[in-house]
Amino acid sequence: MTLNDTLPNQTVVVLRHHATGVIRQRLMDLGIMPQARVTMVRSAPLGDPIEIKIDNTHVSLRRAEAAGIEVTSITQSEAL
Repeated sequence: MTLNDTLPNQTVVVLRHHATGVIRQRLMDLGIMPQARVTMVRSAPLGDPIEIKIDNTHVSLRRAEAAGIEVTSITQSEAL
């Protein structure tokens, strides 16, 4: 599953991302790294970009970038 597949208000954990070069560094600088918890906030009206929340920071990503971020959903008990 990728970050692109998540639904609004769904919290996921980042497993890895397949970006390279400058994009990979940008994602790491924004806090999108393995084991980070990310919540999908919303998608723009035309579908691109998406808004995600990492800790208390809101970030907008293109769908193409989100498609390269592999995530796994967390269960309700893990969220607490």
